[in-house]
Amino acid sequence: MSHDHGHTANRNRLLIAIGIVAVVLVVEVVGAWVSGSLSLLADAGHMLSDLAGLIIALMATIVAARPATDRQTFGFRRAEVFGALINGLILVVVAVTVTVGAIGRLVGGETEVHSIPMLVVASIGLVANFGALLVLRPSAGHSINMRGAYLEVFGDLVGSATVIVAAVVILLTGFTPADAIASLLIAALIVPRAFVLLRDVVRVLSEAAPADTDVAEIRDHILGTAGVVAVHDVHVWAITSGAPVFSAHVVCEPAVFREGRTGTLLDELSGCLSKHFDVEHSTFQLEPAEHAAHEDEFHR
Repeated sequence: MSHDHGHTANRNRLLIAIGIVAVVLVVEVVGAWVSGSLSLLADAGHMLSDLAGLIIALMATIVAARPATDRQTFGFRRAEVFGALINGLILVVVAVTVTVGAIGRLVGGETEVHSIPMLVVASIGLVANFGALLVLRPSAGHSINMRGAYLEVFGDLVGSATVIVAAVVILLTGFTPADAIASLLIAALIVPRAFVLLRDVVRVLSEAAPADTDVAEIRDHILGTAGVVAVHDVHVWAITSGAPVFSAHVVCEPAVFREGRTGTLLDELSGCLSKHFDVEHSTFQLEPAEHAAHEDEFHR
């Protein structure tokens, strides 16, 4: 499959999933209003966040194809990070609102919940989310972006299953607090994802090294390259999730410059980072030993 065809296929799958999730979201909001189910409303809130996540994933596939400009020298992919920030904040608001509402119902006593419409709507959500999973599954193993979208929908499926269990319990036993308890379970599912999203956003915006990047290991690889004497001023950060950037000053043996092997060394270093560490952008400043000593004096 060509790169362009892969982008088109991913985009089409995301559009189908977005359509499914949007329709189910509306159905769940109406169903929550009709049935009085807080857990159904909580699942709708979860689905709203996931719809935002799917739209972010779609925008990422479109933005990734846009070329860099003189203003946006790395392109526009950091828009995905700001989208993830908004999504994370939505998740926090949903989790807090649902938790407060559920505790209020549990403390306040009996609340009327109509289990039949609750069960019907949650079942529709379960089937629709399963269909969306099947649509996204072919691309989930080949793209971080698509894998994230797949997990968004999987979370919706788990939420719908939780509401179904609560509806069945209410239908069979009349135990209406099951709805509030299911709401708390859905909120508990939301919180870890909100934490992970916001943690990743902070890591990118603070230009910290990506969590899966071992800077010491990269440094050792560079030092193990023929002609390299030392490496310093190492910096690793990310434009967005899955797009690490690397820069370093590399001190070389005099023969590298004397024999005109700087171009070969640069190719070898960038190829090493791309192959072993999946670093998309790498910049190396090659220096003779005397220049490195001069830099040390300058920074003292």
